[in-house]
Amino acid sequence: MAAFTTTNLPIPASATSRTAVRQQPRRRHLTQQAGRALEILGHAIEYLADEFVERGCSFSADKGQLDALQLLMALNRQVYFECPEVPSMGERFRVLLRLDPARP
Repeated sequence: MAAFTTTNLPIPASATSRTAVRQQPRRRHLTQQAGRALEILGHAIEYLADEFVERGCSFSADKGQLDALQLLMALNRQVYFECPEVPSMGERFRVLLRLDPARP
């Protein structure tokens, strides 16, 4: 299930739920394309944030710049959460030893 931000981009519910049980962060397998996209988005976010702070902008006066920053951050999360999770060592051992009931 996905939630939508103010920019109407879907974000996995696990990333937005405040009542969800905290789990260990799962590693994700990034493709070369996703890694490059995250790098570019990260640079753009850093540039806009630095510019915002350097100019001493206020939250109410520069709504457009803040909206742009939020949009880039939402896109960054979307790219990251679309990458598949890497199974943990325990999950790998269970599959190897055929202890996983999901696998025949």
